[in-house]
Amino acid sequence: MHLLEHTLAPAAIERVAAQIAPHVRHTPILRVDGADFGLPGVGLVFKLEFTQHAGSFKVRGAFTSMLSRPASAAGVVAASGGNHGAAVAYAAMRLGRKATIFVPSIASSAKVEQIRTYGAELCFAGDRYADALAASIEFAQSSGATAIHAFDQVETLLGQATVGREFEQDAPDLDALLVSVGGGGLIGGMAAWYRGRTPLIGVEPELAPTLTHALEAGGPVDSPAGGIAADSLAPRRVGELVFPIAQRFVASTALVSDEAVHDAQCALWRTLRIVTEPGGAAAFAALHSGVWVARPGQTVGVLLCGANTSAVDLG
Repeated sequence: MHLLEHTLAPAAIERVAAQIAPHVRHTPILRVDGADFGLPGVGLVFKLEFTQHAGSFKVRGAFTSMLSRPASAAGVVAASGGNHGAAVAYAAMRLGRKATIFVPSIASSAKVEQIRTYGAELCFAGDRYADALAASIEFAQSSGATAIHAFDQVETLLGQATVGREFEQDAPDLDALLVSVGGGGLIGGMAAWYRGRTPLIGVEPELAPTLTHALEAGGPVDSPAGGIAADSLAPRRVGELVFPIAQRFVASTALVSDEAVHDAQCALWRTLRIVTEPGGAAAFAALHSGVWVARPGQTVGVLLCGANTSAVDLG
């Protein structure tokens, strides 16, 4: 547990929070009566992380990486289904650095356009995140660019841990906290912060059960990588650094259908006029669909982590 006890210790997360504070937003929370969503007796606390720069929590890890590692003349390189690429491109733009972003063909047009808007060089590689990652590694080795991993890197985990720090500061009364899971950088960072003080439930699409399969197998294993949120929640496997943290401090996982994710998006729009991308709504989908059930009297936190989506029919 050296990583947890030293590198990802609370003091390290506090230092990173202070380091990136001038560059990121302290995103708000919204307290809602669960009855508004057919959940009487349940208190809901949404953290509106989709209001973050570049539309997702990912800028926290991007800034952490760039501010804590030496700058390369070749700039930075990242592979992404979209949100990480947009975050790295944004952070590079703000810090005056060059960025090269590799994305798979499944990346949404909204995210691709966002990456271009921030001035990064955009490269398409393969159909899935794993293809883009392989291309980015090759580019880093040949160019000398600094690689910023979307989830399986200490700096990324430290940056994402600051989401948990903020959430606990603003809502210390949570009985449980639902978090969407892709490669695990977000829930891994948050687990490193909470350390079991609040039960964390990792929510994954049924068609991309990376953490669920890893916990069942006792380690990261290849999993399916598809579904409605494939551009943000469908790496081939959960991160190697993430896994032991999740194994120790994630209370459970829940799998949601594509239909449940879409229904959650629609419910958030109808009730709160909040637009999220599928990956951003997955955590709420577990509660809204009844896959994960809150007890009456509980206060449940839900992280709405991203909103980079094209116009969709939310009913």
